[in-house]
Amino acid sequence: MSYCLAIDIGASSGRHLLGELRDGKLVCEEVYRFENGMKKEGSSLLWDTDSLVSNVISGLRHCKEIGKIPETVAIDTWGVDYVLLDKRGREISPAYAYRDSRTSKIPEEVFEIIPQEKLYAKTGIQKQDYNSIFQIYCDKKAGRLDSAKSLLFMPCYLSYKLTGVMKNEYTIATTSGLVNAKTKTWDGEILEKLGISESLLGEIILPSTELGELSQEVAKEVGFNCKVVLCPSHDTASAVAACPVNEKSVFISSGTWSLVGTENLYPVTDEGAMKANFSNEGGINYRYRFLKNIMGMWLFQSIRKDTGKKYSYDEMMEMAMSSSFTEKIDPTSEAFLAPDNMIEAIRAYLGKPELPLGDVLSSVYHSLAASYDKTVKEIEEISGKTVDTVSIVGGGCKDRYLNSLTKKYTGKRVTAGPVEGTALGNMLSQLMYTDPGLTLEAARKIIINTFDIKEV
Repeated sequence: MSYCLAIDIGASSGRHLLGELRDGKLVCEEVYRFENGMKKEGSSLLWDTDSLVSNVISGLRHCKEIGKIPETVAIDTWGVDYVLLDKRGREISPAYAYRDSRTSKIPEEVFEIIPQEKLYAKTGIQKQDYNSIFQIYCDKKAGRLDSAKSLLFMPCYLSYKLTGVMKNEYTIATTSGLVNAKTKTWDGEILEKLGISESLLGEIILPSTELGELSQEVAKEVGFNCKVVLCPSHDTASAVAACPVNEKSVFISSGTWSLVGTENLYPVTDEGAMKANFSNEGGINYRYRFLKNIMGMWLFQSIRKDTGKKYSYDEMMEMAMSSSFTEKIDPTSEAFLAPDNMIEAIRAYLGKPELPLGDVLSSVYHSLAASYDKTVKEIEEISGKTVDTVSIVGGGCKDRYLNSLTKKYTGKRVTAGPVEGTALGNMLSQLMYTDPGLTLEAARKIIINTFDIKEV
């Protein structure tokens, strides 16, 4: 049997899924899962990279233990964050998390050097304080780049720890705000104006490309060797690769973030797209993910944390369904990026300090659905497309109440599934590596033939 292993790491958890193509269908098995999360040191929010590397290797070792050794493995994670390395390939600590507040005033400084309109026309990436371009410029100001020889985005860093090979993958690189949307390479003018060396960023490699085999040290530790392949290593890019989209559909990759968008063959970098704050992020086969980032399940995750995990997600959903409260928040507001207490942040935003928990939850549900509707309308207006279907993939597609509200607010046909969209897109890219004749369209048909994609 020929297995591929998708290592899919989100902001709250990671998982290793083995995939096998059998009679034209993708048979999947989760073999390892671990918790992930930002750690707070002083006022900083950081990633525990040692824990991430350890868990990646532990999951590989578990494959050996159960006797299912993959021929290929690929890693995807969230976007924008990276690790700096010195000339000996060692991590320059710490690895900052995108929710850290250090970049809150950096965009304005960058826009004084490169006007926002020009930057967007070049990269097509929406303004968010945590974009890599602002994080890197912040590191430059702090002197952290002085001893840095290389920069690897998080999934590429983890792949480097498996292979010893340093390469940055295309889809994750485009989230940086440093890749020219038209040339699909690092934008030399931006780098020069900001005083960032292109050699720091290295070569950009496309998905479905082999990075290398496991290093001797890692192979010995896990008990086997295999090829490490670059998938669309930005998790949303992998999720969209597995999404059954067409010219008349919009996707929602629903997880910690809700990524709402459509797939284009060309970037849209005009003033209308910039004002609506859309991104043109790279996708598999040089597709463009024309999308907007909206705070998603993070809101519910944080509310549940604030209650001491007293309620399950299903119980929270039932509480919201029992409420008639529909006043809305703006899920894209930075007030909800990393508050000390999400419940209190929502109450403060609404100006209702005594608002019951059920009403807080109801507000979040209706706010998310309304923001999806607004974004779909913007996509239709800016891109000229007529949208008839909203395809929801990822863990958030299990929330039947949010699905039903999305249908109610958008008035579109809504489908839900597959749940493990990101890991499946990761796997598809590995299959496209092992079988160069497998097209993206044919790969997506495998998903449609394998999984029960339900209409809401």
